[in-house]
Amino acid sequence: MVRMPNIVTIGGGTGSYTALYGLKKYPLKLTAIVNMVDDGGSSGRLRDELGVLPPGDVRQCLVALAESSKLLRDMFNYRFEDGGLKGHSFGNIFLSTLEKQTGSMKKAIAEVGKILNIKGHVVPITFTKKTNLCVDLEDGKTIVGETHIDEVEAKEHRAPIKKVYLKPKAELNADAKIALEKADFILIGPGDLFTSVLPNILVTGVTEIIKHSKAKKIFVVNIMTKYGHTTGYGAKKHVEEIEKYLGKNVIDYVLVNSKKPKKITHSWYEEFEEHPVEDDLEDNRYKVIRKDLLKDFIIVQNPVDARRRSIIRHHPKKLAKEIVNIIENFSL
Repeated sequence: MVRMPNIVTIGGGTGSYTALYGLKKYPLKLTAIVNMVDDGGSSGRLRDELGVLPPGDVRQCLVALAESSKLLRDMFNYRFEDGGLKGHSFGNIFLSTLEKQTGSMKKAIAEVGKILNIKGHVVPITFTKKTNLCVDLEDGKTIVGETHIDEVEAKEHRAPIKKVYLKPKAELNADAKIALEKADFILIGPGDLFTSVLPNILVTGVTEIIKHSKAKKIFVVNIMTKYGHTTGYGAKKHVEEIEKYLGKNVIDYVLVNSKKPKKITHSWYEEFEEHPVEDDLEDNRYKVIRKDLLKDFIIVQNPVDARRRSIIRHHPKKLAKEIVNIIENFSL
């Protein structure tokens, strides 16, 4: 019997959701390692008020891997619009309730996994509750907290990010360690470089495990730059930032989108000085794979809200297909 490839994804939020949603259609063993530094929105409020771990990225990965009814998936993503629960996601509240009831986010994830009948595993990168994501800017300023780093007002001048780190240091979850050590392929991204992807790599011990892993490492470059984060970054700079923390000669494959978005969708981003990531990569330490990975569409609602929710992103099916093509070139 041929063994199913063991795929570990590293990221959080919409990026991990996209990758997992596409990959679950294939005969793969999937483990989603999830960023746990979210301190804004519903997750941040629950973290501050209840002393729980931020559930938002965990919820998105659980829903992505779900093989339950659409009603259940939609329910876990449902966000209250009125009253005292305004802004909260039902799934976030449910996970936090289970964590309080069982005393463990691990047990809470296991229970929701049963309810949603997930294909695979969702594993927090850390259970350290008090850690904060920090960035040092090139002008000497330090920003503490994922939500403060993430929210850059349009046209606000912010110096480029010089360094990103966790303070205090976060302890690696033993289950995440085992998953990384057993991986055949490690998928890094897609997702916000500084607030979704790198926070996982910054957890104590992760860099060393990935460096010494025999798994093939695949990095998915974001389609658009993010204002105040990756302004002016080409694909090469994205890779260099990952290598700054992982080291060189670690990434085996870089997946980069080759199709330009529609003018009408791109125009919404231009207003906020966000642009398609330029492909300035060369096959050097890694193999570059250029494919149409694009999904762009119009959301008919408040234009600002729609833009901030991202209307240009990776297409789950296209992305999964290219990842599986890489996997199929190897016999495990």
